[in-house]
Amino acid sequence: MNDGSAANATGDAGGSSTVLPYDSRRSGPRDDATASPFHQGPDVPLLQVRDLCTYFPIERGVLSRTVGHVKAVDGVSFDIEQGKTLGLVGESGCGKTTVGRTILRLIPATSGGVRFRGTDFFAYRGEELRKLRRHMQIIFQDPVSSLNPRMTVGNIIGEPIQVHGLATGSEKNDRVAALLQRVGLDPSMAGRYPHEFSGGQRQRIGIARALALNPDFIVCDEPVSALDVSIQSQILNLLDDLQNERKIAYLFIAHNLAVVEHFSDDVAVMYLGRIVEKASRQELYANPKHPYTLSLLSAVPRPDPRPRRHRIVLKGEVPSPSDPPSGCPFHPRCPLTRTAAAQADERDTVLINSGDEAARVLTQCVAQVPPLEPKPGEPGHVAACWVAK
Repeated sequence: MNDGSAANATGDAGGSSTVLPYDSRRSGPRDDATASPFHQGPDVPLLQVRDLCTYFPIERGVLSRTVGHVKAVDGVSFDIEQGKTLGLVGESGCGKTTVGRTILRLIPATSGGVRFRGTDFFAYRGEELRKLRRHMQIIFQDPVSSLNPRMTVGNIIGEPIQVHGLATGSEKNDRVAALLQRVGLDPSMAGRYPHEFSGGQRQRIGIARALALNPDFIVCDEPVSALDVSIQSQILNLLDDLQNERKIAYLFIAHNLAVVEHFSDDVAVMYLGRIVEKASRQELYANPKHPYTLSLLSAVPRPDPRPRRHRIVLKGEVPSPSDPPSGCPFHPRCPLTRTAAAQADERDTVLINSGDEAARVLTQCVAQVPPLEPKPGEPGHVAACWVAK
């Protein structure tokens, strides 16, 4: 049973044969800065992620030979400042949750790096890693399976406090009571079990556990997707209040773009393991560039049905991350490359099969992976598209 305490546990994330990209004999941070893609100097972001890749092997046969890989995360990079929120959005299966869990080392990374407060988080081992885990926590998506049904709520919240040696006995119980009260629950509920609470209350318990070690960074893995709308607003307001109080940085993973618009400072859009667009919240929603972002925003429900909007319906099937398309991963479904190909010289186009139909697209989109580069708009607005202007 997953009791959700993985981010509080000691040592490395175990149970996998995948080798981390750093020397396992090291027990502290690695400080080599030669040709480093990370920011240097005193004003570095709280969290820096560079070229993060997480591949899962596909094994077949009696000898379990590796015949391929599922590229769940494929070259993801971003920064998060202290006290800020980065919203990470995309379709189900695009790799959002894997990004969050890989950052926390709940899943081993295949390659890439993560720096926390300027130090190499992937280089930590043993006791040094356990000490650093205090500052990086997670709120799991499912408040039911992430809580151990055999433990009382008081023990669930108090376990990380005791494991990290912050308090024991009555002092620990006082901290648990204070945490329950802060997330809107009666401290007398500490003796109850998870099944005695509603979904919203269980999510509050998960938040209290994440806060128990007073972290600087929390991965919020779709914390409101399983809750009613009225409960969603309460949880979001609670997370916002806690951020203002404690200057916590959030990686807010969601597929509801309306929630992300309300809660995030910056937004990154993922497709098939890659970030295809990133900008501030206001810029992304007002001036989207990537055709995938445009299609997602066109599907967001609006409370006023009177203004007529053009719904962008993507054609074709979502490709498999075990066999992604060449070039731009979005080209089999992209309406922009089809429009551009219709106006381009036929020698610059190619015919592809997309689902049950043939489509003509730009050769460049099939042959080359577009870089995540600046687009017209406010500074920091980047998108990975050959056609978008």
